[in-house]
Amino acid sequence: MKRLILIGLLSGLWAPGAFAQSKFCAGDVTMLPTKGVSPPFPLILADTAPVPSLGPAAVLPLMSPELALSTYQQRASQQANALAAYSAVTVVKAELPDTSQQGEFELRRKFEAPHTLQFTPLHYRGDGFVKNNVIARLLQTEVDHVQKDDPALTAISPANYRFSYKGLSRVGERIVHTYQVKPHKKRPGLFKGRVYLDAHSGALVRVEGSVVKSPSFFVKHIEFWQEYADIQSFTLPTRIHSEAKARIVGRTIVDIVQREYETSPAAAAQTAQSASRSGPGI
Repeated sequence: MKRLILIGLLSGLWAPGAFAQSKFCAGDVTMLPTKGVSPPFPLILADTAPVPSLGPAAVLPLMSPELALSTYQQRASQQANALAAYSAVTVVKAELPDTSQQGEFELRRKFEAPHTLQFTPLHYRGDGFVKNNVIARLLQTEVDHVQKDDPALTAISPANYRFSYKGLSRVGERIVHTYQVKPHKKRPGLFKGRVYLDAHSGALVRVEGSVVKSPSFFVKHIEFWQEYADIQSFTLPTRIHSEAKARIVGRTIVDIVQREYETSPAAAAQTAQSASRSGPGI
């Protein structure tokens, strides 16, 4: 049962991830009319420069779908270079409905760019089988992904996906542009589904869909949704829900929550390293 549940491959969607009615779509995703109805805010054309941040009180106009997608790609590239490290509390809940087994694992996550990811256990409650054969394997898969895989191969980018615009939607209180995505190749870590970008800023808000290639013989199908939030100057995942069909244990449900982020920009990390090398001042 090696790599029983490899939903950790979805971490590839973090590289900053006809699926109109996924059963995992939360009720707060609402489609807005786009034909024959003027948008509630002015629309920025694709050849217009992105609007700079004006503070929380500013109301920005809507970007065009093309500009939002281009801005997202720029933000993702900048984040890959600017995020030196982060830590967070990770809570993983896993359930095997067919056997009525479940578990919840709380851990401290620490990432250091480009290839270091560590988990420190804080608390676990539930069945030992779920801890050892579902959650622990999932976490190890994520660590392996960070250490060994090229993030560019699973990034949500035109190099990996074809984007088809589907109109305006709403995720919670945020107005978003909705894109249907389909990978150019069937490769582990890629998915087909939908991507939601903030229509004001181009920030990644949500992805949802199904993995196009099973990462293991024991896993027949994986569907998921994943939500993001803007934390300081970075866009980071906050919630992941996934369901898999496994050949031995049956249906597997995993929910992951990330909270209490602490980020370290690359410039700050370099300054700290320089200070440590130079020693205390006189």
